[in-house]
Amino acid sequence: MVLEKGLVLRSTGSWYEVRDVRDAHIWQCRLKGKFKNLGLKVTNPLAVGDYVRFEVENETENFGIIHEILPRENYVVRSSVHKTAHAHLLAANVDQAILIATLIFPRTSLGFIDRFLVAIESFRIPGVIVFNKQDLLNEEIKEFQDQLMELYEGLGYTCMATDALHNEGIQELKDLLKGKVSLFSGHSGVGKSTLVNAISPGLSIKTQEVSTFANKGVHTTTFAEMFELEKDTFIIDSPGIKELGLADMKPEEISHYFPEMRDLLNQCRFNNCQHINEPGCAVKDAVQDGQIAFSRYESYLSMVGGGDNRK
Repeated sequence: MVLEKGLVLRSTGSWYEVRDVRDAHIWQCRLKGKFKNLGLKVTNPLAVGDYVRFEVENETENFGIIHEILPRENYVVRSSVHKTAHAHLLAANVDQAILIATLIFPRTSLGFIDRFLVAIESFRIPGVIVFNKQDLLNEEIKEFQDQLMELYEGLGYTCMATDALHNEGIQELKDLLKGKVSLFSGHSGVGKSTLVNAISPGLSIKTQEVSTFANKGVHTTTFAEMFELEKDTFIIDSPGIKELGLADMKPEEISHYFPEMRDLLNQCRFNNCQHINEPGCAVKDAVQDGQIAFSRYESYLSMVGGGDNRK
């Protein structure tokens, strides 16, 4: 039996599109038997971005059977919609996670941005924030955006501003993607698909207008899917990510995924300090002194309290 190495580009439940790494041919594959979920409590054993070993079952029909999932560099999960105790494996072997955000039409909240960053910190994946739809911003909102970019860049996150319709920032984004596997995320309606089409017009990813009634977009992606922009450059277009992240995260762990709080680890009076109302808290002092942004601290309190600040 000859096993080929392949890359999972798309999953539709029980079938997977697998790209042969030798000749880039795409096979329709299914899993052989029951696969253990590699120690993870997830609803699906295999994700877009996984490397697998597969056997060609029927060359004429273009069918293959996946026999083995190769070890992952990393993975991203989101809460499962159907099984509360399980997560859904969204993507594997990701080099960077890119959040497309908009400050108007629809507005991406700071709570949502922070939750995304905490999630990818927990997966140890570098984060990028792309502020899109520059053409819609007035001077006041642009000034606010500049302050946000300064805040997040100071925390170690790459930030950029784009306008997909007028080609602003597109080349810089292309350069950032080159030679990497990038997970694209964001609320529906932020222009994710329009941006991808601007970067690589040949892909023709489906787009839909933002609903003016609800000020929210209509989801056009139901499964995570991987696209090759050029040699060794891939993007993973992910479905709605509202549930991304805090799966299985204990409240006392959350501050570890805020870089500015992590820097103050062991400086609080109590080693189990939750930075809420304990005396001698270095984090609260840093918020008071303006060293930690109040918006970030608010996001932290919301996450620890189990609130939903993701709108």
